[in-house]
Amino acid sequence: MTYREGRFWQPDVTVATVVVREGRLLMVEERANGRLVFNQPAGHLEPDESLLDAARRETREETGWDVRLTGFVGAYQWQAERNADGGNGRHYLRFAFAAEPLSHDPALPLDDGIVQALWLTPAELQAQRERHRSPLVWQAVQDFLAGRRYPLSMLQQLA
Repeated sequence: MTYREGRFWQPDVTVATVVVREGRLLMVEERANGRLVFNQPAGHLEPDESLLDAARRETREETGWDVRLTGFVGAYQWQAERNADGGNGRHYLRFAFAAEPLSHDPALPLDDGIVQALWLTPAELQAQRERHRSPLVWQAVQDFLAGRRYPLSMLQQLA
């Protein structure tokens, strides 16, 4: 049965931040699907939360950094590989934001699965491409480095 035939389908809506300080990117090293991978501070949108609030929250929870969002980098759609049971992989709709670091709380416990937050140069991150959590990681960085920024006002949460 297809979606149009009445099967319920819903993508995972996620946010990510591309945070840069002195030419380095704030990344997380995390455990996912039995692997140790690199990702931006990222996570799922929660009920009744704006995309902007989700991006700030996820960055703080995963890295201990408070950030100021400075621009919208892009929206990305991606489907993960098939599951072990042969079913379709999860479908993601990711909203990526540019941000600058404001303050850090090293005492803040990081989210489950996060091994560490670290600052990598773009070259260091690209050299670890096989360890990226998904192709969304490098695409957002590549777009950021190319200067892709849109006003945050493009995104609106209506009451």
